[in-house]
Amino acid sequence: MKCMDREEFAQQNILGLGQENTAYARFFVGNSFLNPLTAPGQCPVFLANVTFEPGCRNNWHIHHAKEGGGQILVCIAGEGWYQEEGQEAVSLTPGTVITIPAGVKHWHGAKKDSWFSHIAVEVPGTEPSTEWREAVAEEDYARLG
Repeated sequence: MKCMDREEFAQQNILGLGQENTAYARFFVGNSFLNPLTAPGQCPVFLANVTFEPGCRNNWHIHHAKEGGGQILVCIAGEGWYQEEGQEAVSLTPGTVITIPAGVKHWHGAKKDSWFSHIAVEVPGTEPSTEWREAVAEEDYARLG
């Protein structure tokens, strides 16, 4: 369900907003927030609730690994978009699960008119890394519903 009001959205976002995602801000258009759900080094799988303000999205990026790896997105509040290179964008609503294999160029973020949160799951792999690429073209994002 779309939600523009931050206070109303906070009630839907059951895992919490977290802190402003300043460490990765250069790879986002708009403001995002990060609420780690597991501690790196203490758990073999890193989970975080990532929240995007309306219109916020991350740059195109690729999760690499020699074996395994990739990412899983579990949408929990608001509405957003996910797109793989060469494919149409997919609308994300609470309950949507997206599996992203290693090596797939993609982006994800909020719709223009809604806050959005997803749980990001880093799939364990050998020598994982993320390659950050260019921002999503403004004209391409603007064409989305």
